[in-house]
Amino acid sequence: MVVVSHNRVDWLRRCLASIEHAAGRDRYQVIVVENGSQDGSAQLDLDFPNAQWIRLPKNFGLTKAWNLGWRAADAEYVLFLHCDTEVEPGAIARLADVLDANTDAVAVCPLLVGEDGGPAPQLGSFPPDAEWRLAQPAADAPFAVDYPRGAALMIRVFYVKAIRQIDEHYGQFGADADLAAQIKRANRKILLVPDARVRHEGRSGEYTSEECADLQNARAVFVGKYRGFAAGLQTRIASIFGALFGFRLGELKNLLAGHKIDGT
Repeated sequence: MVVVSHNRVDWLRRCLASIEHAAGRDRYQVIVVENGSQDGSAQLDLDFPNAQWIRLPKNFGLTKAWNLGWRAADAEYVLFLHCDTEVEPGAIARLADVLDANTDAVAVCPLLVGEDGGPAPQLGSFPPDAEWRLAQPAADAPFAVDYPRGAALMIRVFYVKAIRQIDEHYGQFGADADLAAQIKRANRKILLVPDARVRHEGRSGEYTSEECADLQNARAVFVGKYRGFAAGLQTRIASIFGALFGFRLGELKNLLAGHKIDGT
């Protein structure tokens, strides 16, 4: 499994501790991609010596971190986790069992839950907009979903290899939407497994201007890739004028520069 972290040391500690208590832990390879944190996250290797650590000098964004992580993995499946997650003890094994049993599924995801144990925002729409709705399973049986957020997603490694890599035209946002769209276009499935549960803290507070620009860039990249160059250009121009007329000058500066969170 691949855990990506950036400046969330307390949550990273909880995430890794939950993995250590997972059923079958001795069978799992844990790779932590430490994305240039300044809060001491990289020093957690002393507390979790069974994890493999990839330390980056600065924040290269989620997409590049995912690519580094899955390439370092030596497994048939890879579970991508955000560092603000905590896995229930049997969740990882349950996800792998469902993927084993459903050859038409390329990926599976758990039910994301909040601190109260109820469903947390999880399902998105195309193109990505960082807006999420609750999954509301009627039973414990796995069911197909179009676009679950990438906070917890298990995918067959052969499929990522088949598309060569996760598209690095995306920075921090959008890569999970792109993976989901490619799976849907290939007429394959993503299954949500309600009885595999992962607690997800989620985002609190406002996005920075850099993050807002990265999200708008992701929308434009996605639209251009799946709806054509002209539609993508129109989306990019609309985001620039939206930032201009909204007096979001930091976001506007990053949009005009074509900036995304990828270490450049």
